[in-house]
Amino acid sequence: MDRDQTENARPRKRPRKATPKSIENWALHHLARYDCSAAHLSRLLMRRVRRSADFHGTDPEEGAGALQGVIEKLIGNGMLDDARHARMRAASLNRRGASRRAIRGKLREKGIADELIEQAVAELGEGGQAEMRAALALARRRRLGPFRAEDARRASREKDLAALARAGFSYGLALSVIDAQSVEQLEPDDPA
Repeated sequence: MDRDQTENARPRKRPRKATPKSIENWALHHLARYDCSAAHLSRLLMRRVRRSADFHGTDPEEGAGALQGVIEKLIGNGMLDDARHARMRAASLNRRGASRRAIRGKLREKGIADELIEQAVAELGEGGQAEMRAALALARRRRLGPFRAEDARRASREKDLAALARAGFSYGLALSVIDAQSVEQLEPDDPA
């Protein structure tokens, strides 16, 4: 780094001391902007508690205890609901073109319990129809198969199949999407 960059750099903000009230404020600020699972929020807040403990020389275990109390309070008043978050996130991912396998993986990353994940995935609808809608959404977004220009389709067939396979779709479903003659052949009449 040259001298000009170090002179103009902003000093790092010192972390605020982790008290039960500041932890609750951090949680409420995050929840005002994002919906998340209890485990994910707990990980985010614990990171702030550790940073505060390192800077101020306080006990991180004391902060962890206060953090757990805040999480329980937020769950009790309904601001944190893993089941609701799992349903909303699963539906959003499905609309964007994520397979059931990918949805399960992303929800596990956020610390959602397996039974809540299975309930959320089951609410997406019957397996074949939900997977087909997701595969079509991904193919449309990435311009795969029938969404690709006619002259480039044959040359890109294997790459398109691989893209759907990496996204977690079965080989049979990927074949039916990529080898469809037209978009109209794949899309159902009702936009359900």
